[in-house]
Amino acid sequence: MKIFNLGRIPIKSWADEVEEEALQQAINLSNLPFAHSHIALMADVHVGFGMPIGGVLASKGVIVPNAVGVDIGCGIIAAKTDLLDIRTDQIERIVDRAHSTIPLGHKHHKMPRDWEGFNNPPDLEVIYEELDSARYQLGTLGGGNHFMSIERGSDGHIWLMVHSGSRNFGYKIANYYNKVANKINETTKLSPPKQGLAGLYLDSKEGQEYFTAMNYALDFARENRDQLLEQFYNIVKEETGSERLLEKVTIH
Repeated sequence: MKIFNLGRIPIKSWADEVEEEALQQAINLSNLPFAHSHIALMADVHVGFGMPIGGVLASKGVIVPNAVGVDIGCGIIAAKTDLLDIRTDQIERIVDRAHSTIPLGHKHHKMPRDWEGFNNPPDLEVIYEELDSARYQLGTLGGGNHFMSIERGSDGHIWLMVHSGSRNFGYKIANYYNKVANKINETTKLSPPKQGLAGLYLDSKEGQEYFTAMNYALDFARENRDQLLEQFYNIVKEETGSERLLEKVTIH
């Protein structure tokens, strides 16, 4: 671990190297008046929107939409299958079918998806504006570094892994409240302008709205991964004869 004392509080880094722009973003974080204890940088740190991806900010009484990120709830789920082996030709067919049936990039399902969370959404403007679109985004992978993969575990079993988040639904929530925070920041001066780190007091009306919307997007992201995994495993099951999943591991 390296420690940089370049701002108001220390920056602790577990990365071998930190690119200059990402380090500057970490310095900006360390100078925020509500930043607590230290800023942490993980091994995969790289430039993000205002805050570096792979960075950790602990804050007191303030929440920063761009620090949470534009892909709210992005994460990974892994599932252990009952398979101990899988052939190359089976993998090729699974990949081909996944590509043709599971929407990637900006694509979405042609029919709306079901989720009990749609039955009682938070009464917030941005949620209702995006809810219809979200019904078609559920169970889609997205782009960037999102992936689905077939792995062999150290336990000898074949595992399935899915990496995705809250899709465009979470992105719209993040952008909406980042704009709200930027407007409020003109008065509160919580962070310097143009750093992309405008925050909301957590106990304010806007802060509570964002906190509610963020948690709903977290639930959406979790359900998105669950539905992706279900689609993925259904293909694997049909191609390999697998009978069941033995275990699931998720970060949220």
